[in-house]
Amino acid sequence: MKVTQNKLNDQSLFNLSWPLFIELALHMGIGVTATLMLSHYSDGAAAGVGVANQLLGIFILVFNVTSIAAMILIGQRLGANELSSARKLARSAVGLNFWFGMVVAVLVVVFGETLLRLFDIQGEVLEYGLIFVRICGASLFLESLSLALSAILRSHGFTKESMFVSILMNIVSVIGYAISIFGLFGFPISGVFGVSWTIVIARAFAVFILLYLVYKRIALTFNVSDFIKVNKQDIREMMYIGIPSAGENLSYQFSQLVITAIVASLGDASLAARVYITNISMICYLFTLAIAEGTQLLVARYIGGRQFERALKRGIKTLKIAVIASSAAALAMAIIGAPILELFTDNYAIIAIGLPILWAVVFTEPGRAMNIVLMSSLKSAGDVRFPVVIGIVSMWGIAVTLSYTLGITFGLGLLGVWLAQGIDEWFRGIFACRRWLSKPWERVRVKSTVKGHIG
Repeated sequence: MKVTQNKLNDQSLFNLSWPLFIELALHMGIGVTATLMLSHYSDGAAAGVGVANQLLGIFILVFNVTSIAAMILIGQRLGANELSSARKLARSAVGLNFWFGMVVAVLVVVFGETLLRLFDIQGEVLEYGLIFVRICGASLFLESLSLALSAILRSHGFTKESMFVSILMNIVSVIGYAISIFGLFGFPISGVFGVSWTIVIARAFAVFILLYLVYKRIALTFNVSDFIKVNKQDIREMMYIGIPSAGENLSYQFSQLVITAIVASLGDASLAARVYITNISMICYLFTLAIAEGTQLLVARYIGGRQFERALKRGIKTLKIAVIASSAAALAMAIIGAPILELFTDNYAIIAIGLPILWAVVFTEPGRAMNIVLMSSLKSAGDVRFPVVIGIVSMWGIAVTLSYTLGITFGLGLLGVWLAQGIDEWFRGIFACRRWLSKPWERVRVKSTVKGHIG
């Protein structure tokens, strides 16, 4: 068992991160592809699905934070060579996410229209969004299971397997999107309805493949009892990390709801431009997300194995790489400019609004890189409350407040909204950097089954 432990702790960031990069690229790519295809079908469909995705993203974050909590805790146990405890927690994570998924799916289907109207959308944008929310929302329990199973594989170092599932999902999705939007192979054009059902099929496919891979790679199987009776101690430990993380992420998503409503008040062209540039900006921080998640896995293991200095240096090295990569990608997008926006739309009003926003993205992305890398590393080190406190203060005190002030009061429109979000990212990023350099594990207790507490 000692050999297995050493191999896990000695995995490189590159070996962990390159499959994560490809997986995230595929995940984002399919979102961009869907938006791109739908934009040729209808700008209203693209905007409606974009808003609906933002709503569903709030609920998916709930599953994601429990999955990330499980990944961190499993990583700490593997770092401390507590292999049996790691397997027990993996079963608990799947059971917990299953019930979260079932409850949320029911809520979304029942209250989907009410929730969508909070975005202040109407007409065909609302109609398309409602179709998407009702169909995809009903399958959210599949998404919750998929996230938990992927977290289990990643925590054990099997990031390539998770990537493989994403590749298969993307193949299924692209074929389904093309059939739905362009009527390939003689099928009728079904638009948003067909795209929604394609996502449901892809999610179901992913769950079955992940269950198989979890069994093959770590010999972990699940019984009906794992879904009915979840270990209470495991739930408490996941909630210790998960609830503050959920607080930070939900605060971000709800603040984005308010900002989306502000943007919607500027008109449909501004709303569509925001959807398109949000997809473009994802490309800028794609690499950052991958190495941040790889770093999160490594930091969790280092903290579990009490290798604190190694954890500190890993976080700083990743930060430097992420800031350079995100800045370069954002600058390239801004320089290219109009041709990128023209991939999504030929509406001159949308392109005119979007062009200056690309330069605002250049300002935003370095701060976002600091945020993504160090906030996730802080959570792996057990410092779970700081990110939510600074997040709530900054998201609402800066992002929302300045979005209205700059965008509406000073008349800067979508550009003002984006600048406000950039200031928010920089504010949180700088505080996260200071916190990381202060070595948070020296005052934060990290739970460990055998060793008790670190700190």
